[in-house]
Order: sequence, then C-alpha cells, then structure tokens
Amino acid sequence: MKLHELKPNPGSTKNRKRLGRGTATGQGKTAGRGMNGQKSRSGGGVRPGFEGGQMPLYRRLPKRGFTNIFGTQFAEINVEVLNKFEDGAEITPELLKSEGILKKQLDGVKILGNGELAKKLTVKAHKFSKSAVEKIEAAGGKAEVI
Repeated sequence: MKLHELKPNPGSTKNRKRLGRGTATGQGKTAGRGMNGQKSRSGGGVRPGFEGGQMPLYRRLPKRGFTNIFGTQFAEINVEVLNKFEDGAEITPELLKSEGILKKQLDGVKILGNGELAKKLTVKAHKFSKSAVEKIEAAGGKAEVI
C-alpha cells in the first residue's frame, strides 16, 4: 500500500449538507432553520443552560461541598504492578511514568498493598500503605518515602 492509495473506509465519511442552495435541494430558503424566531436569525440563539427565563437547573439545585485548593491528589499503584520490573531495580515515580504505568502525574505517588510482590525492589514514592510496606519488606526490598 502506498500513500496515494489511502482512502477512508466506505461509509465512514459523509458529505456535508449544502444549506441554502435552492429549493430543489430540500435545504433551500430557510436552510433548515424553520420560519421565524431567535434561532432562525444570524447570531441568534440562547446561551448553554438557558431555559427561556425559567430558573435554570444549575441554580435550582442546592450547593454541595467545596474544593480544597490546598488538597493533594495521589496517583495510586498496587504492589502487584511492580512485578514487571527486574529483581533489584530501584523504582521511582519518573521510572513509572516512562514505563507507562503512571498515566498522569498528580501531586505524588502512593503505593497500595493489593496483590503479591515476588521481587526484591527498592521503591521510592511519596506515600505507602502499611500493607504495601509489609509486602515490599517481606520480599526483601525497601520502601523509601521521598
């Protein structure tokens, strides 16, 4: 296959509607906008969430909770995931990111104790659960808080 032979799958692309190009097209005259009114005019329409003057839903619902601007979010990883590394490796958040285990870097990494760890590893993370520390040390490794 060559570059000039590439084309989209049949049925995956549709031709756009050519609006306002005569009555024979079926989309002439009003171009699918109906007769009169705010939505038929150029630049017309209402903002998102507007309900015609009725109290909008986002104002009818009660306010709940708050967002703590000083809060921290941790990317959580279970110890069973660490089995993919070779024995004696030093695991850091940067290594986890480069291996594709961490999808997005939040405020830090927390290692959780779900699963079993079969390899001796030095794990450096921002937080550990008690069970994760026990499993890492039981396998002969070290858990270091950074």
